Amino acid sequence: MEPALTDGPFALDDTRSDGHAAAASPEETLDQVERMFYSVVVGLGSASGAGAAYAVAVPDHRADEHAALVALLRSLPKGARWNTVTEQLLERGSAVDVWTAEEADALLARPERAELLAQAAADVARWRDQGRCLVGILDDDYPARLRDVHQAPPFLFAAGQLVADDPAIAVVGSRRATPRSLEIASTVATELVKEGVTVLSGLADGVDGAAHRAALDAGGRTVAVIGTGIDRTYPAVNRELQHKIAAHGLVLSQFWPDAPPQPHNFIMRNAVMSGYGRATVVVQAGEHSGARAQARMAVEHGRPVILTDQVVADTEWAKHLQGRPGVHVASSLAEVMDQVRSALNQDREVDALLAELAGSML
Repeated sequence: MEPALTDGPFALDDTRSDGHAAAASPEETLDQVERMFYSVVVGLGSASGAGAAYAVAVPDHRADEHAALVALLRSLPKGARWNTVTEQLLERGSAVDVWTAEEADALLARPERAELLAQAAADVARWRDQGRCLVGILDDDYPARLRDVHQAPPFLFAAGQLVADDPAIAVVGSRRATPRSLEIASTVATELVKEGVTVLSGLADGVDGAAHRAALDAGGRTVAVIGTGIDRTYPAVNRELQHKIAAHGLVLSQFWPDAPPQPHNFIMRNAVMSGYGRATVVVQAGEHSGARAQARMAVEHGRPVILTDQVVADTEWAKHLQGRPGVHVASSLAEVMDQVRSALNQDREVDALLAELAGSML
């Protein structure tokens, strides 16, 4: 039987000895909410199949931070954007703090929020038991470069190996790619592997699939950012490829595990690819393609964009984009790799300068 919301760990202690409601101070309300939060998480750990494993995880605060994060996202009004939560998290540095502050600011206790938090904690425990890796934006293993862009998602589901400061270059292009474009994508990916660079793409048909396969064939690391939940594959024909990437690289999703493919998901996925990568190579693209959107977002993110001369010849958007700071046109593999090396070297120089500045401030 589900516990009543008016008693047990889900209730706020807001009554006086005479049975009438007492007005709690903001400090008292925060203390009550925090007690309720930990009671919910620990209580679910002992009552569910997750049991002791989840309860043991509570002291390090990762499980409760994740539960609060999931509850915050689910409590948003219809139509509200997730980046409102992301901004609050980055400002306060804790999902639990954001959740408890919302409770303290409320004029009246909202018992349905306790139920929402309980369900979030149960889902986080279930995902963990099923082997899914949930990474919140405040976690140390969240990709640091992605965290720096304003489209950074509040969480990621990861299958495979997360690598700190992953030197990744995105290779993107059309689903209906020409044989020449497929050859270029494969060749670029193979050369990136030879340079010790991670090949980043979106697991779509065409250019994306060619880049992933070439990286795997060359014994390198590849990362796929997908436009569905981590439990799904789109297109279905790439299911085996997705499993191989998870085994030898990394698959990332910014959606709930069972989320189906939807058109807007793929533009969001392109933003994550741009933020994760050091640069974007566009092999082939139409006038209204995701690769075009990623190129524009990469410019916005301050990431270099490398366009093949064929993309510039075939599309108006590429003609308008060339000449912008950080946008380069390459007419050969050698020119593509020269620009890739330049982007990586520039990042290394910036990282070294930041490290030096940080050291001087100690």
